[in-house]
Amino acid sequence: MIALVTGANRGIGREVSRQLAAAGHTVLVTARSAKAAEETARELGHDTVPLLLDVTAADLADVAAEVDERYGRLDTLVNNAAITYDTWQRAVEADLDVVREAAETNLYGPWRLIQTLLPLLRRSEHPRIVNVSSEAASLTNMGGGTPAYNASKVGLNALTRMLAAELRGDGILVNAVCPGWVATDMGGPGGRPVTDGAAGIVWAATLPDGGPTGGFFRDGRPLPW
Repeated sequence: MIALVTGANRGIGREVSRQLAAAGHTVLVTARSAKAAEETARELGHDTVPLLLDVTAADLADVAAEVDERYGRLDTLVNNAAITYDTWQRAVEADLDVVREAAETNLYGPWRLIQTLLPLLRRSEHPRIVNVSSEAASLTNMGGGTPAYNASKVGLNALTRMLAAELRGDGILVNAVCPGWVATDMGGPGGRPVTDGAAGIVWAATLPDGGPTGGFFRDGRPLPW
C-alpha cells in the first residue's frame, strides 16, 4: 500500500508515518523542506520515501507526477499538515489575515491536494482519505476562542462530508479524525502520548472495504459534528 502523509517531519504526522511503515506500507513522508523530509525518512527507516510538499503551493502537479511515475497510484492520503493554534485570539477581534493564512494550510491545502491526487486514488483498489481534524471543530460543543484554527477545521469537516458523499461510488472512504490533545509542538506539554493520538488516524487510514465514510472519529469512536 502506498500512503502519503503531509506534515510528516514532526509530531502526529511523523508518528502516523512510523506506524503505517511498521505495518508494511510504503510511506511518502512529506515536508515543506527537502532536508526535513530526507532526515525524517532516514530516521524512520522501513519503506519511507522523502517528498518535498508544501500544501499551500499553487501548483501541486509536480507532486502528483512524481507519485504517478514511481507507483502509478496512491492508496492512502493523510492530510495532517496544520498551522496556527491561535489561543491568543477571540472571534470578536480576530486578525482576519491570520484566519486567512490558517485556512490556506488547514482547509484549502488539503482540498487542493485531494483534487490533484484524486486520479491516483481512483486507481487504488482500497483508497482512503483521512483529514486530521480536532474536536475543537465540533459545532455541538464549540465555544469561543482559537477562531482561525477552529473555523478552518470546521471547514475541513464540511469538506470531509461532501467528499465522502461524492466519492462513495468510487469506493473512496473519507473520514475526519481528531487525535485528541497530544503532546506535540502544537499541542504543548501535558497531552497524551503521540503514539495514542496517531493510532486513531492509522485506524481510519487502514479501514477495511465497507468501513465507515463521512464520519468524525477519535480512537475509532464517533464524535458529534
